[in-house]
Amino acid sequence: MNGWGLARIVPVLPLLVGLLLAAASLTPSLIPRGTFFQGVLAGASMAMGHMLTQFVLALWRSLEIPVLRGRWAVAAHMLVALPVLATLFFCIAHARGWQNGLRERMGLPELEVANTLQTAVVALAVFLVLYVIGLLIQGLFNLLRRRLARHIPVRSANVLGLLLCAILVLIVTRDGMVNAGLRMADRSYAAAQYLTHPETPPPAEPWKPGSSESPISWELMGRPGRNFVLNGPSAQAIAAFNGRPAKEPLRIYVGLAQDSDPQVRAGLALQEMQRVGAFERKVLVVSSPTGTGWMDPASYDALEYMHDGDVATVAVQYSYLQSPLALIFETDSGLDQAEALMRLVYEHWAAMPDNRRPRLYMHGISLGSWSSMHAFNVFQMMNEPIDGALWAGPPFPSTLWNQANAAREAGSPFVLPTVDDGRVIRYSSQYATPLRSGRDWGRMRVLFMQYASDPIVFYSPTALWREPVWMREAKAPDVSPELSFTPIVTQLQLTVDLLRSTSTPPGYGHNYHVRDYIDAWSAVTEPEGWDETAAERLKAHCGHGELVGCENGS
Repeated sequence: MNGWGLARIVPVLPLLVGLLLAAASLTPSLIPRGTFFQGVLAGASMAMGHMLTQFVLALWRSLEIPVLRGRWAVAAHMLVALPVLATLFFCIAHARGWQNGLRERMGLPELEVANTLQTAVVALAVFLVLYVIGLLIQGLFNLLRRRLARHIPVRSANVLGLLLCAILVLIVTRDGMVNAGLRMADRSYAAAQYLTHPETPPPAEPWKPGSSESPISWELMGRPGRNFVLNGPSAQAIAAFNGRPAKEPLRIYVGLAQDSDPQVRAGLALQEMQRVGAFERKVLVVSSPTGTGWMDPASYDALEYMHDGDVATVAVQYSYLQSPLALIFETDSGLDQAEALMRLVYEHWAAMPDNRRPRLYMHGISLGSWSSMHAFNVFQMMNEPIDGALWAGPPFPSTLWNQANAAREAGSPFVLPTVDDGRVIRYSSQYATPLRSGRDWGRMRVLFMQYASDPIVFYSPTALWREPVWMREAKAPDVSPELSFTPIVTQLQLTVDLLRSTSTPPGYGHNYHVRDYIDAWSAVTEPEGWDETAAERLKAHCGHGELVGCENGS
């Protein structure tokens, strides 16, 4: 069999394009990758390149455009193969250095070896699985169009067959496998909510949710809520650190299992707030948890230390799923819950006399940040504005965040914009504090805390075909200078980064460090008697692990 005969059985051009995209997938993105994820990424990139090229060739033939044949075709394939293979070998040779450069920026140990063989095996396995799935879909299309061609013209049969095939694949994947997987995940995450030590009893303190005097059920609160309620700093610990009297911080949390209606859960939270005197505190925070219901202890512990425990925080769970899954499949759940809670709390707060009500702030991280932003009703708050908001790691679809970015001043970087001279909205990162400009901040202070290496923030759906704005700018210190844009591949890289966004050390990716929360909260809330010396003492205190006690579960 000559080279051209083999090419008819195993099309060469689609394989070459697939190898080119696989090579591009070896370049660095936002999150460091190990052997397995790099293999998955390379295999998916190769399959995508192969599929798209096959589609273009099929379209080319259907339009009856002439194609090269015989020796001319072999020569053209060889002409394309040489630069593709050169690019592949170049990327393989530099892959370890690219990953180690990124790991060094994040304080991770270097990869001793780049296991190219293991990566290739995983990539080939992923490619073959996707290739077989593609063959099955193509077989379904051929079956449909041939059956239809018995009754209608061939071209109409092809179009209708393609449409029916797409509908069937969508039904099987979305309404079949995806929904089944989602239900299984929801059940497993729901079960995990109750995996607590059997000897952990409800709180004895009457002012804590889940106690015998509380209308909130301890059994229905779930593990994230119980951890949040039990693990905060005590008044004694706060007083010992600050050297002055402190109050017991109030933490109110209502679990998703408490009631199926978000309005009922919000009403129960408000009832508990009134019972324990949350509106009598100096600082009141309406917070939205992540998808699983997790509350980042690095944030809340630091705030309570800053204000001598004179803080009340309220949150209501809306999902059991990890944030990426909840973002896609339970979009409205978090938005509805945050809106219901904020409306009730705000109405009660706004009805209080000015000199008796606490300072009111909104807060959330990850998906909680997005849902909290959704509850920020500017029309409701125009006459009686809240005191501020701290939103950490805002997900890329967040409307308010996107609106603020669109209003950034010319010349300010996309990853840390300046909006209206920073009079209301500001941005911070691990390299840039909220008060770095030295300018006055207004009565209401809104802060977006975001790391340039956080794919939850900087994922872009249009990266499939268009270079994101932040890629065209000078790279932040936690982003590899070798990061570059490749159509299709960049989208796949960012998707893998999303899945691994919390695998980084604290201070990078989607893993926000307590020291950055301290800078953020001190700038937004201005604690009394607080200065840089106090901030550094608290950062040192946190650095020994006293305030960080929960695994990242966003």
